[in-house]
Parts: sequence; structure tokens; C-alpha cells
Amino acid sequence: MLEAAVREGSANTAEIRNPASGELIGHVKTATTEDVEQALQLAVSGRAIAAAMPRHQRASILENAAHVIHERRANFAQTIVAESGKTIRQALKEADRCVNTLKLGAEEAKRIAGNEIPFDSYPGLENRFGYFTKEPIGIVLAITPFNDPLNLVAHKVGPALAAGCACILKPALETPYSALALVECLYEAGLPRACLQVLLGDATVGEQLVRDDRVAMVSFTGGVKTGEIITRAAGLKRTTMDLGGNAPVFVLSDANIDDAARECASGAFWAAGQNCIGVQRIFCHEDVLDRFKNAVLAKTNALSLGDPLDPSTDIGPMVSQSAARRIEEWVNEAIAAGANCLTGNKRVGCYFSPTILTDVPNDAKVLCEEVFAPVVCLVPFSNLDEALAEANKPDFLLHGAVFTNSLANAQKVCGLLQCSGVMVNDSSDFRFDGMPFCGSKRGALGREGVKYGIEEMTQSKTICFKM
Repeated sequence: MLEAAVREGSANTAEIRNPASGELIGHVKTATTEDVEQALQLAVSGRAIAAAMPRHQRASILENAAHVIHERRANFAQTIVAESGKTIRQALKEADRCVNTLKLGAEEAKRIAGNEIPFDSYPGLENRFGYFTKEPIGIVLAITPFNDPLNLVAHKVGPALAAGCACILKPALETPYSALALVECLYEAGLPRACLQVLLGDATVGEQLVRDDRVAMVSFTGGVKTGEIITRAAGLKRTTMDLGGNAPVFVLSDANIDDAARECASGAFWAAGQNCIGVQRIFCHEDVLDRFKNAVLAKTNALSLGDPLDPSTDIGPMVSQSAARRIEEWVNEAIAAGANCLTGNKRVGCYFSPTILTDVPNDAKVLCEEVFAPVVCLVPFSNLDEALAEANKPDFLLHGAVFTNSLANAQKVCGLLQCSGVMVNDSSDFRFDGMPFCGSKRGALGREGVKYGIEEMTQSKTICFKM
């Protein structure tokens, strides 16, 4: 059933392996140049079908698909665990979030509307009346990552279908099965197949799609370097991009230390740290540094690393051995340059133990770049303004957070952190699927979050009557 969602005709295949066990899960077809062209041609007809579909029908398809996924949540969770290495508890949560994302899309599909234009607010235009509508932008290319292989697909495909767009989906090749199963649920829910195509493959497939003028918009979640390549190749297309983050979290002297330690440990090591809004840099006031360090160490060392199918496991493997080796190299580079490892820095295959570093040099990769791994840096400070300036140095920031009992201090951090979202007395990795979401600074290319994704995937059309 899963293979049916992939374009037929390709002789190329890719192996998909379980990162926890190394076991071969299966093979998937990868797209040829001819497959890409066929998908684009079908999407052109799908664009007309999707645009003509009434809002209630779009909503019904998304609502019905959400119901099917809810009924199969256990199967979806097993698939997520097998291909991504997430723990079963995390995978079940992702399946539930996917259901909510599609339901939000169904609700928002009914609300897409324009508004009256007040022409008579300008002298001489009293005899004109008009309004604008919100029209689907056309064919949306959705390129999704491995770390949330189900819900991040829903965050692109759901709004595209709600907006009346056709969509071509290129999911991460490491984790294709969750995406394929989601697409099958949409087909079962009544979506015409021309409205949603799936292509699997490497950067060659992505480049052919991105460059094609029949694609009106590219929605991408992934790394900075790939984002830059896509931007150059896309030309005059609308693009939305989530290009990663380096979340700064502030623990002020008046914070509840136990709460802060619990949320920081969870936020740093959830999904083996493969989370663009996960806690990466903890700026802790020196007055509470020892208390916080001891508390966060205790919370971290209590986390269990092991079989992701075991409900008691907190941390599973990273997505691949190359990912685990990469962060092992980064951590060892930082230690060689003077960093102190409080706990962790042990790799076995795809597994990397939760790691806390202190005294990290300012130019170390684990501090400057997105780690996307179970590693967090603890940075003491005495002057909040200076610490905020340090926190804002990276070019790409998504979320930040602050722990404090002072409303004034919370407002100061919220106002000065150059992030797209600041969580107060919570981990930076909190996200509700209905909130606006994307990067800031150089990573600020559009917004996701169902309602806001739909806005990106529509364009206004003005209608003016001269009476």
C-alpha cells in the first residue's frame, strides 16, 4: 500500500534501515528525470482540480484523513520509531500532533476569505466598489526533513490542500514511510491523486523540481546550505523556509531552578536532540549556577538511553551513524579547545549519550552552529545585556526561552532576543501547531503554522466595480 503513493516506473531504489538496530526495513523507489516530469504534468491538472474544489470539500478530506490517522496512530507510531529512531512515546505524540495539524487545516480551509476594499475613503472614488479574494498560488513543492517525518509533512501538505493548491511532496529519503502512509490516508479520504504527488530521491530530484517554472512555491525545512542552494535555483518563486536554529535559554537568578532544570533537560534531549527548536545554549546567572548545574545534571543522568520501542526509554538513536559521528567530532573538537564535559560524549553506533558542556570556546561549532544532537552548552553570565548580545550572535534563530519569576525581566528578554518565539518558564522546544512558526534574521523566509502557512500559499485578487 505504501509503495502505491510513489510515482510508478522508476527502476531506482534506496534502502531504508532502522537506526536503532541497523535492520533493513525495506526498499523504496527513487525518482528518475522522467518520473519528475510525469509528476509535474499530473500536478498541472491537479492544480485545476484543487482550485475548483469547494472549501467544504477540502475541509472534509483533511478531517477524514485526520480520523483515519487517529484510528491508525499505533501503526504510525511504529513506523516513525522504525525509520527515525524516535522513542515510542515521542512517536505517539507526533502522530497525535499530525491529527491536530490536519484538523486545524480543515477548520482554516473554511475560513479562507478576502475582504471589502474601501475605495470611497479616497476622494473621487465614491463610485467604485470592490473587494479582494484569496486564490491558491498553484503548485506547491514541499521538501521535508527526517526529524518529524509525519507532522512536518502535515504542516506543508495540509495547508497546501486547504488553500486549494496542488502539491508535490519530496520527503526525507531517510524516513519516507511515514510520509507515504500519510499520503495514502489522504487518498483514502477522497483526495484526487493528481492533487498530491510524492517523489523520493536525492538532491538531483529536488533541483529538477525547484527549477521548474510550473512550481509556484517551494516550502522547505532543512539546513542552511541546502536552503541557499534552493533559493538560488528557485528563481522568481515564492519560498518559505525553516533553516534551523540555535536556541538560547536564559535561567535568571529568580527562576524556579527545579522547573528550569527539568524543562532544559527535556528540551535539549527530546528526540535525541534532533529538533530545530531544542535547547542548545543555556545562559545561567552565576548566582544560581551551581544549583542549576547540579539539578540539570541529575535530570540528565536520570534519562534512559536504549530501545526506542521500550516505553520506558527516554532517548533513542540518532538518525544515522554519520550523524552520530559528526556530533562526536564536534564535541571532541570543543573539548580539545578547552571545553569541559560534565556528562555524556559516548557513542555506540547511532546512539550518542546526552551531553552537557561548560567552558566552551566562543568559536566552537557546538556553540556557534546548530548541533541537531543531544548536546547542550552551559554558559554562565553576570550581566544580562551582555548575555543577550551573545545569545543573538547566530544568523539563524528560531525559538528562545527564559526562566524567571519577574515579569519585567521576562518582558526584557522577550523584547531583546532576536527569535521568532520566546517561551517564558518553558522549554524553547514548545510548539503548538496553530501558532506562527519559522525563523528570524537570515532564516526569516515566510511562516508556517497552519493558518499562516495557508496565507503563504494564497495570493490576493482584487475585484473593482465602477458603478
